[in-house]
Amino acid sequence: MSYIRFENVNKSFGNNHVLKDINLEIEKGELVTLLGPSGCGKSTLLRCLSGLEQVTSGRIYLDGEDITDVSPRRRGIGMVFQQYSLFPNMSVKDNVAFGLKMKNVPKNEIDEKVKEMLDIVGLSDKIDQFPMQLSGGQQQRVALARAMVTEPKVLLLDEPLSAIDALLRRNLQIEIRRIQQKLNITTIFVTHDQDEAMVMSDIIHLFNAGQIEQSGTPVELYTSPATKFTATFIGNYNLLRAEKFGKACGAELDCADVAIRPEIVKMSREPLEEEDYYLLKGTVTNYISHGNIIRFHVDCGDVWLNSDVVFERELAFNIGDEVYVGVEKNLIIKL
Repeated sequence: MSYIRFENVNKSFGNNHVLKDINLEIEKGELVTLLGPSGCGKSTLLRCLSGLEQVTSGRIYLDGEDITDVSPRRRGIGMVFQQYSLFPNMSVKDNVAFGLKMKNVPKNEIDEKVKEMLDIVGLSDKIDQFPMQLSGGQQQRVALARAMVTEPKVLLLDEPLSAIDALLRRNLQIEIRRIQQKLNITTIFVTHDQDEAMVMSDIIHLFNAGQIEQSGTPVELYTSPATKFTATFIGNYNLLRAEKFGKACGAELDCADVAIRPEIVKMSREPLEEEDYYLLKGTVTNYISHGNIIRFHVDCGDVWLNSDVVFERELAFNIGDEVYVGVEKNLIIKL
């Protein structure tokens, strides 16, 4: 039996139906991400699990127990929000110890657990400092330590990195994943950032308008989008009407749309002769640098294609260049 289970969960705020018959299972020890645009229901589901919101209908189970009507305090769930909510007049030690003191844990045990947790998050040297003396990333790790020190059954992370600068955010993504795996704690992470979800998750549940659009591993969602919405949200697919794409390359396709990853779009200055490829001809109209990847925009008449090329010593193509384009047939996603 799954460690966490949502059964036909609905949540409405007045006439606003935010969650629509959510059925979702999460295994113990997984880091699961709820991904989707703002307003899709992912944070509401997290709050329903924690008990901060009551479901309109449906049931929620945790470790075999129906917790739908259990008070938040008795659910054994830790939460970290975008706002760290640290107590400014308390030291790092006292902030982390707060939940243990509320449970009347003996002082010597509190001291031991706090020291151990601060070692894990790499802040043992900041134990006597106050939040105002810490960086944003350090404050976030204190909030994480405070949530985990009580050994919750589940750790909920509601967009905890969205207010942090890009470099630190990447480092914390790796750090949170390391800590989660070290402690083997079941974790649900909410984000609207697909790159963040791809880096951190065992499983991603992609939300759209209060429903789960698609679930799977990061690789599954990226390589096999089941719907147009998934292809739009995960990765940077070329989304084209099949009729137009077929006309441009002289083929007939038995679908409404096609999704083509930019990294499989092959470009050449010479004509391509590949039986297993759809072949087109076009003109480079623009390019954008993505670090070591250059994304070229190619006008192929009835269709436009983006092609990702690894940047080496100089640009492979320039604006205005005529190019030959090939797309491997068996890598196209039919929608």
